[in-house]
Formats: sequence, C-alpha cells, structure tokens
Amino acid sequence: MDYLTDLANDEEINSYDQSLQDFFAQKMDVDRFTATRLQMGIYGQRQDGVNMVRIKVPGGRLNALQLNAIADVIEKYVQSGEAHVTTRQDIQLHYVPLAGTPAVMRHLAKGGLTTREACGNTIRNVTACPLTGVCSREHTDISQHLGGVVRHFLRKPLNQLMPRKFKMSFSGCEADCAQAMIHDLGVVAVQQGDRFGFKVLVGGGLGHKPHEAIVIESFAEEKDLLLIVEAVLTMHNKYSDRNKRAKARIKFLVDKFGVDGFIEKYHEELGRVKAVLADQDYPKGNWALGNRAAEVPGPGAPRKLFAQKQTGLFVVPISVPLGQVTAKQMRGIAKLLKQYDLKEIRTTQDQNLMLVDVPETKIAGIQTALNGLGLGLPKAGDNVVACPGTSTCRLGITSSPTLGAKLTGGKDDLRIRVSGCHNGCAQPESGDIGIYGEGKRMFGKLVPHYQMYFGGDGMASGGLAFKGPSVPSARVEVAVTRVQSAYATDRQTGESFFNWTRRVGQSYFTELLADVVEVKQEDLHSVLRDHGQGDDFRVLQLGGGECAGAKQLQIGTTFFDAANERNYRNALKFQRKLEDSLKCAEEIARLISQGLAQLVGGKKYENLLEQAEELKRVLPTKPNIALELAKFAQLFSTPAEELTDGALTEWYAALDEWTSEVADFCIGFDRQLDLAGALPKTVSTIPTKRAQQSTTTL
Repeated sequence: MDYLTDLANDEEINSYDQSLQDFFAQKMDVDRFTATRLQMGIYGQRQDGVNMVRIKVPGGRLNALQLNAIADVIEKYVQSGEAHVTTRQDIQLHYVPLAGTPAVMRHLAKGGLTTREACGNTIRNVTACPLTGVCSREHTDISQHLGGVVRHFLRKPLNQLMPRKFKMSFSGCEADCAQAMIHDLGVVAVQQGDRFGFKVLVGGGLGHKPHEAIVIESFAEEKDLLLIVEAVLTMHNKYSDRNKRAKARIKFLVDKFGVDGFIEKYHEELGRVKAVLADQDYPKGNWALGNRAAEVPGPGAPRKLFAQKQTGLFVVPISVPLGQVTAKQMRGIAKLLKQYDLKEIRTTQDQNLMLVDVPETKIAGIQTALNGLGLGLPKAGDNVVACPGTSTCRLGITSSPTLGAKLTGGKDDLRIRVSGCHNGCAQPESGDIGIYGEGKRMFGKLVPHYQMYFGGDGMASGGLAFKGPSVPSARVEVAVTRVQSAYATDRQTGESFFNWTRRVGQSYFTELLADVVEVKQEDLHSVLRDHGQGDDFRVLQLGGGECAGAKQLQIGTTFFDAANERNYRNALKFQRKLEDSLKCAEEIARLISQGLAQLVGGKKYENLLEQAEELKRVLPTKPNIALELAKFAQLFSTPAEELTDGALTEWYAALDEWTSEVADFCIGFDRQLDLAGALPKTVSTIPTKRAQQSTTTL
C-alpha cells in the first residue's frame, strides 16, 4: 500500500453527516456540533455560512489521484476556486458551504485523504523535512517513522480530547530542516558513535509566548520512539491546564515544572508506557552515515534545482505565491506526474511544492509544463509566506495576504513571514523578517500595526527571532526595505542574516526604524487603513477563533481517559503483569465515578469507597452504580499474590459492563454526548454470578 494513502474512514464521515443533520434540525447545540466538526477538520470562517476544510497531508506527500480528488472538490464546492498550502504542509479549502462538508469528505476519502483531527485538541498534521528519502545528508528516510506515528495515534482515545492541540515534526539528520525547535514535539535522526537513533525535543511553540523546545532525549533508540511520543502526550493530557485554554499548550507545562522537573515527570511516564507497550511493534528505517558536507536546503523547498542522493535524479521546487493553488494547476500537476512517471508531489513548510525523483533529461520538459500552468522555479525575493489573515480567519486582525503579495525578500532572498495576528500561523518568529498584525491606539484612533521580528531560524543551528519595533501597517514596506538595505550595507563577507542580527543587536533595529514607528498627529490620517482596505481600521468582534477548540464536556474527557487506561489494562494483563493491570482497572473506576459525580453535582474523591458513598448520595435513583463501585473497591484491593488471570478476566468483564451502563446514563442525561471510540468494543459474556448480578442490578 502506498505511503499513508488509506487514512480515510467512511463510518466516521457518516457519523459526522448525522451530527450535521441533527444540528440543522436543532437537535444538537452549537457548542457540541462545533466540537464534532473541529475533530473532523472543519473550521469556522469570519464569513457566515461557509467553512474552511483542512486536509491532513502527513509529511506533505500527495499523489496524482489525491490531487485530482482535491481539484474535483475545489471545482464543485469551493467558492474561491483555490486551495491554500499551509506552513504545516496541509491543504486548506476555504468558502465551503457547511451543508457540503460531508460530500467533500467523502470525495476526498476516495483518494485516501482524511480531515480527521486536522483541527481541535488533537495531534495536528505531522510535518517533515520535504527532502526525506532523497537528501544526501539524511541518516534515514524519516517518513517511515512519521508514518508509524501517524498510524499509531490517529483516532487513538489518548489524543481525542487533549487540553490543547499538539504539533510534531520529523527531520532525517542533525540539520533539522523540519524545525523541531518550534514544535510541541520534534524528532531528529542523529548519529552517536556507530549507532543511529533520535534526538527528541519538546515544548517548542510560537504565537503567545514563543518558546524554544527543550531536549528530553539526546539519543533514543528506534524501538522507543512511539513510546516516547506516547509518554509526552500522556503528560500533556494529564497535567496541562484544561481550565485556562490560553495556557494549555505543552510549552507552558515545561515552564510549570521547570526543565528538570518536566524531564523527571517525563521519565516517570515513559517507564509506565514502556511497561504497558513492551510488545508494541515499531517502524524501522534503513540507516546510513549521510554526507554532512552536503548542502543544507533549509526549512522548505530548495530554492533551486537540487541534486538527490540518487544519482541522476533531481528535486524540482515549484514556487506557489502565498500558497494559493487553483484546481486547474492541481489537475495539471497530476497530469504531469502521470506523463513523466513521477510518484508524488510534496507540500513544504514555506507553502511551496516540489517534485522528487526527476531524471535530468526530463527537467526541461517539466519546467515547460509548469510554465504553462503559471508556475515555475523560485526566484530571488519570492520567499514570502502569509497566513489567510482577515480574508477568512476569525482571529485575523490585519490583511496579511494582501501585504504579503507586496513584500519581497530582495536580492538576498530573505525569508519573509507575515501573520495576521499574534498566533503566528505564518511562523514569523522563524523567518529572517517576521511580522504579525495588531491594533494600537494613537491619538484616540485604532491604527493597524505589524509587530516585527528579526533573525529567526527554527533549524538546529538557529534560534527564535528577537522582537523589534511595532510599525504602522502603512509603513511596513518601508521598514522591510530599510532593514534589507542595512543588511546589504553593513554585513561582513559571507555573514548570514541570522548572524548579522545577532551581531548588531536588538537596539540597532529600534534606532534604525525610529522615524518609521513615530506617528505625529498631523500624519495620523495616513496610517488609519490596512492594506487593501477602503475604510479606517477596526477589529471585528467575531467571538474568537476556534484554534483552542470548542467547549468540552468534562465527562467526555473522562471516558476517553478511561479508554486509554483500558488499553493499558488489557496490555499489562496479556503480559501477565497482573498487579499493574489491576491498578489500571482501579483508575478506570476512579475516573468514571469521579466524572459521573461531577456531572450530577457531586464531589470527587480519590478513594473508591468514599466515591461510592458520594454517588449513593447524589444519584439515589441509581443505587446499584454506587453499589457496584463499592464492590470494585473491595476486589481491587486484593493482595498481589492472590491475583489470577481468571479472576481479572471476570472482574474486567464486570467493569466494562459497568462502564457501558454508566455511559448509557450519561448519554441519557445529555443526549448530545458523543462517546464514540471511548467505550469497550465488546463486553465479555462469561456467565459468572458477578456478571449476572451486574446486569440485573444496574
């Protein structure tokens, strides 16, 4: 089977369709439906009645069938007629009528494409160095490991209702072109002596409070990679703040515990995960030294034709202005793939595309075909990335794509990154020059501004950009040009923009742009409008965006946490680690009983007997739920030496029946509660007295 081309699931699309119909019929409230559609990659826009559909493209790889499927959808459902390539290597479709979203999903599924978990509090699209498998520097084709992680975690209970979204990257060598530094978790293939493995970084992020990731594993073996990722996700799910959503990313957990404290808790969790998943299979790569003297392409598509490690084959980069691709261009590329017998095209973190495995003899013909589609190789100055900003995003403050189209990286081909708000989807803190939109009061008027950043580089040898001045939107072009001129004049021979900014320092830019920043009252009229706008600047109050996900019902989170513990319980029992398995069963009972108590207005207790008494008090109409919990408390205190596999089989069957019964009550309490994927798939039919009692008394 081809690389990750079978990720779609028809059953969940049908379930989403039913939720949509319930929403239209007013049988499902807006908060609950919002959570449902976000989980399926459907994001609200600032325009009423239409939505953005985000297609997951793990590692950025697409084949001809998938390109044509996306083109079909654009032509039939996308009012703008274009798709948008994101810095996370996704494909986004804007202006899709909500009623058409199930049909869009079904059409994409024919190409194996999924939108599942592309939004919401889940693992988002997993990014990779786009040159994986073809770069002469790499130690291994990292896409094999990326694919293993995607398959292991997609639809997994552990990451369905996390405190916040989670972003990962994979790089095939120490250069780290996929920028682990700015990700929640980054995996980098490394060499240590004569061994190969991974460096793992955690806690990176941009937007609110930029944060460089910390190293939690300087060298991890291949067999431990999935377990490490699971341990970090478990920490995020267990400890990150579910109440203050703005501080629920894992970077804040690093700050909360401190680096040493975070790593200590991580090792505790990893020990448990290793015990539970001792028999877990893992992705295996082919490893090599790699050529460390070879060119480092950088965090995106190469800026020119790039020789692969495979003799005679080349990478052909394709410049896509601001990531906007039409249906005609997608069909043309799909035709080109078939005509030249190429397997795939790749999206990149700089919103461009690239072809791989192109024989030298076919390059000229391919370039001619691309020119016919209005596409071609990158040119100096066009390395400009922009998010949709106020064109579609509910969080957008400024018109970033309008400004982005006016900016250039100049003859030095600087990397320009333009975001429409501080959330930084264009990754401004990782660009040579990065900016994000904001509003500032001046002489009683709201004036559009762009906060500037200088000298960002998310790769291993780099660092986050430092903050410069905030410049009125109308003067940003002047500011960018002045910085470029200063670099061209002041730099030393061979000095990179990154190194130049570190040499001249932060205060240099404050002085350089002082007159650009200053606005006198008599000049106020000249800075009141954003780019492309005919009216004075204002920030629309649209109720906030949906990046933080919709409001969660705590009982739903409880059942998904319990489902993860159930998987651990069963795995440990299979390994005959009976005492550890029983602890998981106890945790299942604790989680569900605590969640139930809170749902009906009761208190949480750690002790199961105390929790049973509380349930008896607050849920008098269901006395046997509390009675069964009290029985579990007694059973789960059985000494380890008295445990047997047969006894645990019987107890777990009863526990699963009890779980399903409690779920039935919760769903009856709240008919919109969706616990799909969180409940026991099968309940044992062992005809024990205990099971019979559970059935008759609950």
